[in-house]
Amino acid sequence: MEMMMSISWVGVMILIGMLCRAKIKPLGNILLPASVIGGLIGFGLMNANMLPQASSGMLTQAVGFLFTISFISIGLTGAPEGEGGAGAVAKQIFKGSMGMGFIWDMMYVITPLMGFFIILLVGKSFDMNPLYGLMIPFAFCQGPGQSAVFGGMIEANGWPDAVQVGVTYAAIGFLFAFGIGVPMAKWGLKRGLAKYSEKISDHITSGLFPKSSQEEHYGRITTYSGSIDVLAFHMGLVGLCFIGAVYMGKLLQLIIPGTVGDTFASMTFLNGMIVAYIVRFIMGKLNLLQYHDSALQTRITGWSTDFLICAAFMSIQVAIIGKWIVPMLIMCLIVGIFTLIIAVILGQRFGGDCDFERTLGLWGCLTGTCPTGIALIRIVDPNLRTTAPTEMGAMNVFMIPTYIFVPTIIGYTANPSMSTFNTILIVAAISFAIYFGCMIVFRLIGRKTFNLLKGQSYIKHNTSLTSSDSNNPNVLAD
Repeated sequence: MEMMMSISWVGVMILIGMLCRAKIKPLGNILLPASVIGGLIGFGLMNANMLPQASSGMLTQAVGFLFTISFISIGLTGAPEGEGGAGAVAKQIFKGSMGMGFIWDMMYVITPLMGFFIILLVGKSFDMNPLYGLMIPFAFCQGPGQSAVFGGMIEANGWPDAVQVGVTYAAIGFLFAFGIGVPMAKWGLKRGLAKYSEKISDHITSGLFPKSSQEEHYGRITTYSGSIDVLAFHMGLVGLCFIGAVYMGKLLQLIIPGTVGDTFASMTFLNGMIVAYIVRFIMGKLNLLQYHDSALQTRITGWSTDFLICAAFMSIQVAIIGKWIVPMLIMCLIVGIFTLIIAVILGQRFGGDCDFERTLGLWGCLTGTCPTGIALIRIVDPNLRTTAPTEMGAMNVFMIPTYIFVPTIIGYTANPSMSTFNTILIVAAISFAIYFGCMIVFRLIGRKTFNLLKGQSYIKHNTSLTSSDSNNPNVLAD
């Protein structure tokens, strides 16, 4: 009952957020998602003990489950069709996912060092150990689900309140993601930076379509409802992949000993996405994909994303982290600014026709989760017609090697000596150099395809409002 009530309150908060966006024009004008509005309201009500039978602990667990569901759904969703045929689309996806994956890798190994030294400087007055600064990538690069999982491991090593610290970092990351990402998306819509830019109408700002504009369908009906509803079939596939992910984790624990095996086993979200790719591959071989609808699967991704974001805000307990909130905010601000600079500078230079969508998705992923990135992409590409959402899932393949950094950090929390910290420094430096080198070798850093500050697109989109300078070779060379 406690779990069901907690999830139900999340749903209520999203409804309230939807109503607020529709009726309060300033909220609609900044295109703030209903899940964020509802999450912030729910955060206040939770900490005021005004939501009966809602549990912060249950919400934290729910965030982890929703996080896994969103990744599974991404894996089950097929790649969108595009110009140039399947080969060109596959090449585009490979390039985008590789570029975003390598940038994520670089940030994952550099931000914990930034967090450690920033807390070392500003945390003394608040009796905050700099060790907690090492947790920032679990939140900014992974989100509340992994913050809770890895925070629990750190708590088990003798560091109190690590779970709440991690979840709070994640919530601050969400504020960064949407506080900056939403205005960025709106700017891109206005200036034609997005591939499928459209005029920001009243129904976009309100978040509700009037009956005359309700033309888009939710998905194809591929099953006979007298046997099984099409949504039940798609959710059944999600359940199959979730169970597969759990047993894949158990297998990894048997194959890989020690902390490393435990860490990879705990990454149910990643295991779930891999299983989803396998299930989709098998369905293709058995000619069963004709019964699967990617449009409907995309809606499941959207549902899990909205509930995840709202629940993450509601799970934070101010009473626990209030004593450390000042150094945490200072550290998050510095790391956030650095992350934004990297995301924009490198995101403009992938060399594709949806680099703006990639930059939005990358920013969301670097300050939250892949579903956060998809939520930002949905603002400029509501039907997910670009390859960017698919790349958000595929990029995890290029992120796998960096997960070895997790047991390195957790190992330090178990033995916080200078030698183990030196190991962190060495692993981080080598990893950063390798990934940046890969960006250069694979030509993932090229000329700008758009200029965010000037609001100019240097690639001509047939379906978008591009800059008048898109055919100017002097501008293209900028």
